[in-house]
Amino acid sequence: MEIDEKRFREWMRSLFSKLLLNYTEFFSKDGVLNSDGRRVLEEILRPSVKRYFRLRKIAKKVRKNPSLENVIRLGEEFMPYDVMMKMVEFGIKKHYLDTNES
Repeated sequence: MEIDEKRFREWMRSLFSKLLLNYTEFFSKDGVLNSDGRRVLEEILRPSVKRYFRLRKIAKKVRKNPSLENVIRLGEEFMPYDVMMKMVEFGIKKHYLDTNES
């Protein structure tokens, strides 16, 4: 059973939000996805490429080089660039605040 377009896009936005709002958990200090981040990326890529064949080129690129830049480029299919960058900024600030409270 295939989900409708609206639900699919909401699902993808929620996965991108998970990655970006938890930036320090899923990305290394040099801005590349770590192994946990790659697992979330695969949750995004498999169904996205299956549904939107046109994404296979960027999917190949982001698998080869899972940098923040490439993840954002893929994410622009599902949400605006500025929203994603605000999520990254929030994720970094949240981590900074959490580590300074300890």
